[in-house]
Amino acid sequence: MSLFPSINEQMDLIRKGTEEIIPEDELIKKIEKSISEKKALKIKCGCDPSRPDLHLGHSVVLRKLRDFQNLGHTAILLIGDFTAMIGDPSGRNKTRPQLSIKEVRKNA
Repeated sequence: MSLFPSINEQMDLIRKGTEEIIPEDELIKKIEKSISEKKALKIKCGCDPSRPDLHLGHSVVLRKLRDFQNLGHTAILLIGDFTAMIGDPSGRNKTRPQLSIKEVRKNA
């Protein structure tokens, strides 16, 4: 008995609600290896604390992260601080201002 659902069951759930998986063939290989070695994948999602609020767009990646978790994989949510502290150094993107470490930690 396998610890994980079959490759087809996993890919059906992962594909649900997605437009495109890049590169899908690499993901399939990793899941197949995960099944054969009986070892969970580590799925990481990085968030940038440039703002203190969450919006509907965040739910898309968080739900997909949960899908992987429901398949038996390890979900890791990372909240980075470095990119928020440097902002957009080119000055072209006013929505990504440079933040202090205190502001970044408050947002996180």
